[in-house]
Amino acid sequence: MNDLEYLKKYYKGNIETAIKELKNGKPVQYIVGDVDFYGNIIKVDKRVLIPRFETEGLIELALKYLKNTNLDIVDLGTGSGCIAITLKKKLPNINIDAVDISMDAIDLAKENAKLNNTNINFINGNMLNPLNKKYDVIISNPPYISYDEEIMDIVKNNEPNIALYADNNGLYYYEEILKNCKKYLKDKYYIFFEIGYNQGEKIKEIALKYLNCNVEIKKDLQGFDRYIIIESR
Repeated sequence: MNDLEYLKKYYKGNIETAIKELKNGKPVQYIVGDVDFYGNIIKVDKRVLIPRFETEGLIELALKYLKNTNLDIVDLGTGSGCIAITLKKKLPNINIDAVDISMDAIDLAKENAKLNNTNINFINGNMLNPLNKKYDVIISNPPYISYDEEIMDIVKNNEPNIALYADNNGLYYYEEILKNCKKYLKDKYYIFFEIGYNQGEKIKEIALKYLNCNVEIKKDLQGFDRYIIIESR
């Protein structure tokens, strides 16, 4: 289904106005106002990154390792809340915190949690900084695009730059998390990251530098390196 077909199927307002917005380069997801993410309706607008199918793959991967027990999980850089909400719906017994530096994003994520009848503790702050407890699991799809990397205009011109770009060739947030996460993790833990297609080996090196852990790089459905699983030894 192309963007115009998607618009005609899902948009409930004035279709002529919506088509003009689409032609002017506004993402169809922002025009419609929500997306289907892993079977859940997630509201989206310019405050947050549009959830993508690669992030559904991150959920799928995490669910293979996690059990529906009383786990403490934190989602760093939650954005729309799509990761935290989906995990809570799939694993109702978990306790989940979700952190974002943008209060605008937190406000929308809270709307999405209510829409999806999920109890999530949202925290405004920069990654690990506001936390004060230990977790079994860290999961994150942080900003990972290098500032000199070419991306599509529709993404660059519409989606929040704070959710897209990172220093150090896109590796800044991975290193910040891995460098500082030990005091926030229980003895047995998992870390799940979504990553850029060319970042796997570098992030693996960073993980092994700071943690006594096992690291696996996993591919997405297109065959690109897209996920990292870090597990305590």
